[in-house]
Amino acid sequence: MRIENVLSCSAMAGYYNKDLAAIKAGAVPDGFIFRSKPTTPGFKMITQPGEAISVMIILSDGQVAFGDCVDVVFAGAAGRDRVFRADEHQSVIRGEIADFLKGRSVDDFRGLARAVEGLKINGKRLHTAVRYGVSQALLDAAAKAKHVTMAEVIQAEYGCRMSDRPIPLLACTTNEARLNIDKMILKKVPYLPHGSSSNVTRDLGIQGEKLTEYASWLTGRILSLKEPDYHPTIHLDVYGTIGELFNLQVSEIAHFIGRLSTICKPFPLMVETPILADSMERQIALYKELRSMLKNRSIPAKIIVDEWCNTLEDITVFAKENAADLIQIKPPDLGGIHNSVEAVLTCKEMGVGAYVGGTVNGTDQSARVSAHVALATGAEFLLAKPGQGVDEGLMIEYNEMQRALVLARQRSENGEFA
Repeated sequence: MRIENVLSCSAMAGYYNKDLAAIKAGAVPDGFIFRSKPTTPGFKMITQPGEAISVMIILSDGQVAFGDCVDVVFAGAAGRDRVFRADEHQSVIRGEIADFLKGRSVDDFRGLARAVEGLKINGKRLHTAVRYGVSQALLDAAAKAKHVTMAEVIQAEYGCRMSDRPIPLLACTTNEARLNIDKMILKKVPYLPHGSSSNVTRDLGIQGEKLTEYASWLTGRILSLKEPDYHPTIHLDVYGTIGELFNLQVSEIAHFIGRLSTICKPFPLMVETPILADSMERQIALYKELRSMLKNRSIPAKIIVDEWCNTLEDITVFAKENAADLIQIKPPDLGGIHNSVEAVLTCKEMGVGAYVGGTVNGTDQSARVSAHVALATGAEFLLAKPGQGVDEGLMIEYNEMQRALVLARQRSENGEFA
């Protein structure tokens, strides 16, 4: 099956871009926005609607494959590409990328995705969001050409073992939206609530009292509403604010995480990005020290790294250094979706946990593709997305995995596809 044409159109992302540097510097919120000026290049406002481009690959039999170009909420932070603006990339997709892809076979997804990954226009690599969206469309095209699911394409090309059940989901909401916690508990979400603590004064408190109060309330709410068979893991994403609160003093950071772990009992605790250093090397050193200290103090909380762990190369280094219990595989940051596949498999090979995250700023299509990546590679869990309304992201990804499993199982039983 060959590519006849490549089309694109502007699309709506599922959330917003936020200037993390400005927020950390103390920008004062006004409702959902901030009145201060942005500080990260590319931002017009501290909070601005995310932008997307939908890529459509027309196959020689008339089928159409889709992928969406999007970036993460905190674009431009910790080594990431600058915030994605759709109007800056449409001409490249419709021009150079379309010319490169027309006439090519879609039978070898990995090879074609890697070729797009290596493309340079005027001596520069394509924006991560562009590589991400085009590669999604290529994976969808390979699946449509073979009349199988995207997970089955990944399984066949990488020789990995597809999960026989849906990957557990991590639901996502802000700390302020406490009604959403009830939704998560009612739907028995395995991991919750992600949260969003990006400013020390506003989200943690000057002695950490706001986050400990939130953790206490959250634990009590789960205990008061849960059914006997529901035992979730509490996941808190703090965007380096614990490190800021304690001036990167690892002993104090470990002590505070220990307090959180005790408050969250009887539920396991995961803390994402407790420290946000000023470089990848410093991040690795601090995370290794923190993990060692938590182990020596018998504090059971698990540490997840996100920032400064953006590319496949970064993830490989963090995994080799054993610098985290789990690594968030964040597909928009890795560019081509094949890199996310390889990142999960690399983590598993090295004995490090991997969860397929992404961004609430994604789209319905990018969420579906990431569900196939998680399902095919057997990731530990999967971020429910797009948006932070809880129900929508859970529905899109859970239903996509259920359908894929039924279809793959039937084909396997009939000997139609290995």
